[in-house]
Amino acid sequence: MEPINILTSKAVPLPLPNIDTDQIIPKQFLKRIERTGYGEFLFFDWRYDLETPDHVEERKDFVLNKAEYKGAQILIAEKNFGCGSSREHAAWAINQYGFRAVIAPTFADIFFSNAGKNGIILVRLSEEDVQTLMERSTANPDHLITINLEEQTVTDDQGFNATFEIDPFRKYCLLNGLDDIGLTLRHVESLDTFEKKHDRDFWSAPKTVTA
Repeated sequence: MEPINILTSKAVPLPLPNIDTDQIIPKQFLKRIERTGYGEFLFFDWRYDLETPDHVEERKDFVLNKAEYKGAQILIAEKNFGCGSSREHAAWAINQYGFRAVIAPTFADIFFSNAGKNGIILVRLSEEDVQTLMERSTANPDHLITINLEEQTVTDDQGFNATFEIDPFRKYCLLNGLDDIGLTLRHVESLDTFEKKHDRDFWSAPKTVTA
């Protein structure tokens, strides 16, 4: 997982509440056995016109398909983002598309946990603050937002300034690029010592032979 602290980027405005995980990554893509390659399927049913049986075409009016928002690393949405099923694929798709942060008033609990474990900063701001950033990014696709994880602040190039709360443990993991595997590997020497001792104790212990 990539460490992250200060992120400055333009943002994609998605002015909808209750965006669920089935829209973030539709169910037909959950059959894939890989953990990579989900970015191209993010918001698939909204990004593409599925009415043509021969091929899939981008919907030109959907914000992710607009050239001026390409390369944005911040997504702005309305309340209850990530509701629905608990699929971790939703966090994979957001991260692998290129988003490093999502700003919204509230997030679904399981999605909130999954996103943090996949290197995504979730920033909870008031509905009024989210609406301000949404309007500015809609009016000007080059509108820049800066998220400072260490300081827990959100600012922009027009004087916006707000703070956000984050669990200290999740903040530590994001700053240091530690997912669950990375957290475990910090203790690799202790684990190796334990395993070696366990093996020695097992082979040195008296064995009972039964007829």
